[in-house]
Amino acid sequence: MVILRAVLCGCGAMARGWLKAIAADHDLRSVIRIVGLVDVNPDAASTLAAEFDIADVAIGSDLAAVLAQTQPDILFDVVVPSARLDVVSAGLRHGCHVLSEKPMATSLEDGRELVRLATETGRLHAVVQNRRFVPGVRRIRRFIEGGAIGDLTAIHCDFFIGAHFGGFREEMEHVLLLDMAIHTFDAARFIAGTRPIAVYCREENPRGSWYAHGAAATAIFELADDLTFTYRGSWCAEGANTSWESEWRIIGTRGTLLWDGAENFRAKRVAGTEGFLRDLEPIEVPEPDDLRQTQGHASVIADFVAAIRTGRHPETASDDNINSLAMVLAAIESARSGQRVKI
Repeated sequence: MVILRAVLCGCGAMARGWLKAIAADHDLRSVIRIVGLVDVNPDAASTLAAEFDIADVAIGSDLAAVLAQTQPDILFDVVVPSARLDVVSAGLRHGCHVLSEKPMATSLEDGRELVRLATETGRLHAVVQNRRFVPGVRRIRRFIEGGAIGDLTAIHCDFFIGAHFGGFREEMEHVLLLDMAIHTFDAARFIAGTRPIAVYCREENPRGSWYAHGAAATAIFELADDLTFTYRGSWCAEGANTSWESEWRIIGTRGTLLWDGAENFRAKRVAGTEGFLRDLEPIEVPEPDDLRQTQGHASVIADFVAAIRTGRHPETASDDNINSLAMVLAAIESARSGQRVKI
């Protein structure tokens, strides 16, 4: 099997998650060879190389120079969002397939440029939406596709975690919407299997917040097929943390599915035809079709590698993922304007 040579750009805490996912997966470990590490602080790259015992690796702060030296097949983009356009553009123009951290861009204009550039260069560009590759989301998608609760009418999500990161997140604008809510928005879009149309959003930075801006938000999305998706979230809500995957209520024409974001599923549908409140019956939520699609980062990377090898489209390709980015940016625009915004 041909080994894929990869350069990783951005050697902070997020990069460790990527490398741990590769190291823990036999198939990925067998086909990916890290040949370059790039960071504005070369010492961070050297530390990462030592921590993961990566030998014979080029280390530097100049991405173009490392790409020219190593001639990789893949660029792993793990930089801060503000640097993404330049990093991804450099990788695509150098002939690399690029797998990026989310969000794929900081503006729709930049996102469209990266989609255009990937098409122009004939390279793949995909985004690490790792939270659609978890067992719960895959189980829900299979459950909905099976028609157990009829046609979807509404998806409601709650995300409340008092997260003390330190670092760049605590200085970001729109930190919840841009850095975290995109996971839930993307998962909801995947589960619904339809496109976003418009949003109304209110954003705030509650009293006591340790973030500079936008640690909480409430959004109402209109999706195609007369489907409503609501999101309530906060990154500075102490005392009763939800799962990182949010808590979900998914309503269909015949019943409702509840998911706590972890292991607990409860689903019931109407079984009777009479009475003020109809009789209900419990229904099972099936296991995922493919456990290889439930491993978070490893599943995203594996899907990307398979797409390179087969020529198919990766599930989180940028020309699709830009729809999730559009949901985030429209929510931000709505929060700024106080108006409903079309997507």
